[in-house]
Amino acid sequence: MTDITPNSTFLIAGIVFVTIAVIGQSKLGFIEINPGCFGRLLALFIGISSLLYALGLLNFSGETLDLLRIYLTEQIKQSINSINALLQGS
Repeated sequence: MTDITPNSTFLIAGIVFVTIAVIGQSKLGFIEINPGCFGRLLALFIGISSLLYALGLLNFSGETLDLLRIYLTEQIKQSINSINALLQGS
């Protein structure tokens, strides 16, 4: 019996979501899929992200997440400083 790994789960999910994004409105047996424009874009984003994760191209380590957190914190501080400067100038 084969074990289902997280990698194969993301691969299958990616294929399903990309298929939903490409086909759009369809009927699968008794289930009708009609995601609309936003739903198709969301399905495309989730599908591509899942496929990239399954292929190992989208691998987040703890260090990457720490760097991302530090970067976002600095960007928020700069944005707050910019907003404060605009409000003080008016």
